[in-house]
Amino acid sequence: MAQHQPTPEHAPPTEPFPPIEPYAHGLLEAGDGQQVYWEACGNPDGKPALVVHGGPGSGCKPGNRQLFDPARYRVVLFDQRGCGRSLPHAADPATSLEHNTTEHLIADMELLREHLGIDRWLLYGGSWGSTLILAYAERHPERVSEIVINGVTMTRPEETDWLYRGVGRFLPGPWEAFRDALPEPERHGDLVAAYNRRLNSPDAATRTAAARDWCAWEDAVIAHEVLGKPGQYSDRPSEALQAFVRITAHYFAHDAWLEDGALLRDAHRLAGIPGTLIHGRLDLGSPLRTAWQLAAAWPDAELVIVEDSGHTGSPALRRAVLSAIARYAERP
Repeated sequence: MAQHQPTPEHAPPTEPFPPIEPYAHGLLEAGDGQQVYWEACGNPDGKPALVVHGGPGSGCKPGNRQLFDPARYRVVLFDQRGCGRSLPHAADPATSLEHNTTEHLIADMELLREHLGIDRWLLYGGSWGSTLILAYAERHPERVSEIVINGVTMTRPEETDWLYRGVGRFLPGPWEAFRDALPEPERHGDLVAAYNRRLNSPDAATRTAAARDWCAWEDAVIAHEVLGKPGQYSDRPSEALQAFVRITAHYFAHDAWLEDGALLRDAHRLAGIPGTLIHGRLDLGSPLRTAWQLAAAWPDAELVIVEDSGHTGSPALRRAVLSAIARYAERP
């Protein structure tokens, strides 16, 4: 494990590239009645890269296009099942999440790669995107050229328990509000599972309240981050918010359908894939320990610790991401 700031041969960019529009986009028929939105930006003949968004259920953000030099990268973004511009949308309570699991998303990524005629691609993402990147790369290491992760998670039960219970010791008031928004009999068990049930209630008011209370807690966890954006989670259009919370609770209530510790156990499958793991030391919701463990188990990864950053990032963290992506553009 290397722990240092990356030192590319050429000075890396310090600010994002100018906004750019896709040169191609579409809806990929993924089976199970699912249509996955994708878009491609930059240079059609450039180095392929895939942006894997977080959440789960956040949808891809146009700003991620600007992390890549458009002259050197062919950047692909996609909205995971049920969110963003993918169909059917999880905000509709009639949309079943039965066919929305980690296995389905891995298959969608492979289908998209084949659809676009890409042999190997760089993977970039963070938070939940980190978990999905690792799951995909361990399944298909021959299809991954490099990995850049911003905010390392593996969605282990201990990480989910920390985010929705353990970290409450630092935020007792907001955490009690999160807990007490549930009916009394459900306050002493699995809170994520209880919210997941309410987010799938036939009653619209129950679903709306659960989504609002969930996001209030998520916002509280990052409220201490002076560089963060207030209302990071709750400041979304109502349909996007409902889909985000419903999908997130669905995945976390099922431990992302991953065997506990499997991603760390199988990190040896990443051997030969250069990786840069970038993590804020002040990330309260996703503590540094997870990134540290992964870097120790993955010999080809370097760990970049950003001292002033929490989960929502900082200018220094953004520069580290830009630097890593620029450096990997040099590799064939």
